[in-house]
Amino acid sequence: MASLLGALLRLIPPFPWYRRLVRPLLFRLPPEAAQAVAERALGAASVWRLVASLHNDGAAHTTMAGIPLRNPIGLAAGFDKRCAALEPLGDLGFGYVVGGTVTFDARPGNPRPRLMRLPETESLINALGFPSEGLATVARRLRALRRRPAAVLVSIAALDEAETERCLEVLEPLVDGIELNISSPNTAGLRRFQEPEPLRALLERLNARRTKPLFVKLPPYMDEQQQENVLSLLRVCAEVGVSGVTAINTVPTDEPRMATGRGGISGRAILPEMLRIIPELRREAGGGMTINACGGIASAADAAAALDAGADTVQLYTALVYRGPGVVREIIAGLASRERPAST
Repeated sequence: MASLLGALLRLIPPFPWYRRLVRPLLFRLPPEAAQAVAERALGAASVWRLVASLHNDGAAHTTMAGIPLRNPIGLAAGFDKRCAALEPLGDLGFGYVVGGTVTFDARPGNPRPRLMRLPETESLINALGFPSEGLATVARRLRALRRRPAAVLVSIAALDEAETERCLEVLEPLVDGIELNISSPNTAGLRRFQEPEPLRALLERLNARRTKPLFVKLPPYMDEQQQENVLSLLRVCAEVGVSGVTAINTVPTDEPRMATGRGGISGRAILPEMLRIIPELRREAGGGMTINACGGIASAADAAAALDAGADTVQLYTALVYRGPGVVREIIAGLASRERPAST
């Protein structure tokens, strides 16, 4: 049966079935309702395990701050906020998955509408504001993980020093690493940690507790003043000794259709900004710090450009919405063919 299904799957191009059949139906729903449908589909874990068994990943294995990865493709934080589908998401082919962002207390997030599509650029605008089921619920879910097809990280919110420290203490033993979100443009309370000294104090507090890799998610910058501020945050990360950074978070924009009047753009619209920023971060950081590129990656060419620009790994999220689950293995295959020497 598995061999028959495998033969059928190989006859189906990786994207058209999703773009032509599934996406039009999902896009008839409001974005958050469509996300809920996707999460329910991922709940059919046995299906995704079978699909995973039919693929032979060709990309070279690598590491991220000492974490072994089967490939350098990661799922960005935000897709699985509840950490409820990390196993089937890993079956899509990711080298690692980032759950969350997790907050200490349960939070409803911002009022709706807070998520919208920009199909013309395969992008999203979100003003979600960290909806979260809270630390205790997510920790129970992570303890129940029995199978890890990909390395697992979890994103925690930098909203309060003591609460952030408690999130790290509880979640770190359950995952392979922690990503600290200081840069969401949609959540009150984060901006304080986008200044060097408050960030230094928080990181020193977390460093005293952590035993596994810690990554800091940095904001984008659009002018020289913002650039200097972000580079100063990067220098703090290097001086304190965190494992690496993820760049970039969503790009802030005014959007009157959102209840908050603002949001953050993700997807292909911000790919040029990410590719502009990554080499600048690499020049500042030197070779000793891991850099995870995030922002607009939707193809093997995008991933290769980010890796060539100085990133060690890449992360995607919005590409799943527009291109479907096959995009992950499409990128892996593209990177693998790029690494193979041309035949003579």
